[in-house]
Amino acid sequence: MLENPRFRLGFSMLVLFTLLAGDAWRLALGWWFFGALTIALTLVAAWLLWLQRARWGVGGMPLPLLTFLALAMASIFWSHYPGATALGLFTTWIIVINAVALAVTFTWAELLRGLGLVLRFVLGVSLLFELFVSGVLRDRLLPFFGQPGVDYESYDRIPGMLMWSRNELFDVFGDGRIQGIVGNANSLGFLALLAVIVFSIQLASSRRQPGAVSRRWGTVWLVLAAATILMTKSATVTLAVVGVAAVLVIALMVRRARTARGRLVVYGASVVAVAASVTAFIVFRAELLELLGKSADLTGRLGIWAKVIDLAQQRPAFGWGWVSYWVPWADPFDDLVFRSGVRQLQAHNTWLDVAFQLGLVGLIVFAALVGAALVKAWQHAVDRPQKAPDAPQRYSAITLLPLLLLVALVVQSLAESRLITEYGLAFLVIVAVKTKRRELL
Repeated sequence: MLENPRFRLGFSMLVLFTLLAGDAWRLALGWWFFGALTIALTLVAAWLLWLQRARWGVGGMPLPLLTFLALAMASIFWSHYPGATALGLFTTWIIVINAVALAVTFTWAELLRGLGLVLRFVLGVSLLFELFVSGVLRDRLLPFFGQPGVDYESYDRIPGMLMWSRNELFDVFGDGRIQGIVGNANSLGFLALLAVIVFSIQLASSRRQPGAVSRRWGTVWLVLAAATILMTKSATVTLAVVGVAAVLVIALMVRRARTARGRLVVYGASVVAVAASVTAFIVFRAELLELLGKSADLTGRLGIWAKVIDLAQQRPAFGWGWVSYWVPWADPFDDLVFRSGVRQLQAHNTWLDVAFQLGLVGLIVFAALVGAALVKAWQHAVDRPQKAPDAPQRYSAITLLPLLLLVALVVQSLAESRLITEYGLAFLVIVAVKTKRRELL
């Protein structure tokens, strides 16, 4: 079955869709269905890892990843909420097992193809969904299965944040934002950014390479992904676009440099450009925030961060205990942060969340994991291909995939906590494992 192309494509697409658009499953079919599906996929993933046990092992896994997982598991002994920590560890291991199975079982080309198909489906169905809501229903749409613990009885009083769709497709040239099947504009916008990365790499790949697409349809989907980013109006995604574009330009310049001295010049100029950009952001932050449509408190994030920092300082070394996404029924999450009448289940900053849950020790370990993955992804993208001395050096576009995915996630981590759950953690694990194994294609 491992060699069956239909099984390989079907399994990879189902896992990738569940990681990327898990909200769609939960909003449409409920948490019980979502839980059963993820457990079933995890059993299959574990079986695939068992079949390939000779190809991987503890020694083949990145040390920072193993250290981080060990620290998270150990935190149950000092956790303020041991039951929530046990649940958080369960969901974390589900993500890690599926991610490692994807990393070990599939090549980068296969993952590129699977991502391309899944993201086309998510974007296409999301646009049709919003068109149906605005063109046929002409009213806000509640999820079929809502968020646990939320009272959905009074329709008029339900915050827009809890709506599956806010019926704003025809108002996108005003203040409207579309949310798609994932029910969240920021999430849909980030998936559209991932789609831009994937579709661009597919277009840049040779037609003979797996995962490549026809130029006509590839261009159509690339335009739709870019349009979706514009219609979600996410400031976080806008910054991620800038970050990804900057890293891509630097990587391409390094690739074109023929000598070590040339590469040093590119690196030096890049450091100066980054320093100038950071300085400009600090000096003109008020104007830039206004341009991005953000308030001075970053849409309430500063207040959330202040509360999380206060909690982190109470347990600075090892934190309050691992939980990943906050559990709404456990203290202190039950009444920690509310925004627009909605209980918040994350710190809206991955690094503060890790510091709060696992303390300074956990933050250092997690930073080592992300940093090592970034360094290896960079080497993966810019190292010269191993060719015969007299052969032309031709880089493959697909070697940029892990770097650009990780850069997008790191930028997102400054305003969201996705890097420690669902697709964020999964892609971090995939990149860390595959670059550790030195798999280039």
